[in-house]
Amino acid sequence: MQRDELADFLRRRREAIRPAEVGISDGPRRRTSGLRREEVAMLAGMSVDYVVRLEQSRSSQPSPQLLGALARALRLSDDERDHLFHLAGHRPPPADGPAGQARAGLVRMLDLLGDTPALVLSDLGETLAQNRMSVLLAGDQTRFTGDRRYLAHRWFTEPAIRAGYPPEEQAHRDRQVVADLRAVAGRRSADPVVGGLVDRLRTASPAFRALWAEHEVAVRRADRKALLHPRVGRLLMDCETLVTPDQRQLLLVLTPADAEARERLALLRVLGVEEFPTGASGGWGTAGA
Repeated sequence: MQRDELADFLRRRREAIRPAEVGISDGPRRRTSGLRREEVAMLAGMSVDYVVRLEQSRSSQPSPQLLGALARALRLSDDERDHLFHLAGHRPPPADGPAGQARAGLVRMLDLLGDTPALVLSDLGETLAQNRMSVLLAGDQTRFTGDRRYLAHRWFTEPAIRAGYPPEEQAHRDRQVVADLRAVAGRRSADPVVGGLVDRLRTASPAFRALWAEHEVAVRRADRKALLHPRVGRLLMDCETLVTPDQRQLLLVLTPADAEARERLALLRVLGVEEFPTGASGGWGTAGA
């Protein structure tokens, strides 16, 4: 680990970012042109003290997960992210796979979308990055570990998630989730990660096992869905999916499909994250998108 070089790199990248680039208001009393340390800490989901120790060459070796959070917070390019990993003494994640890291260009698109809910997914349904409105709509989906990272696993093994959809739509969502995973399994037939996930789901869920046996295939594209939000009620949303050329990451954008949904989304924006029900953020907002 190159502590001094890591500290210098983090400090310079923090100072180079304008607050508006990450959705932070640049008020008239601001004395620094870049981000404050507490702002980096907030964006990366870590303590201010740890950010300070990193910039002062006093920290322990950061984990790959923490480095990924810093890379997203500082809007690093793929090359800059790899450099960050090298300085911290870790192997960079592969450039051609999800590896828990959203592509830098997709993260910048999240910022540009502003008040429109949007998130970056891997082809296996791992949420790699979200903007603020996506968190308000569906909770923080980047926090999951183990098999819970995968949308299909949560959908078929955690019944509470289904409360986010009208009962009459849940069977259709079952088929969408399975058909999309089947398409991924076809593209990545030699990948043990995909095969292992499918095997564990077949064991854990009889419903998944039955649908998998039907061999339906459908790639994730545009869709319209009704979501049942615990605070603002039903929202009819149009979901548009943009896919990277290698089909390994997806940008999912959700827009209100009618006036009622627009009004409720605006209300949600005002309400913010205070008192968000802890049991309601299990990833229902994008299941089967």
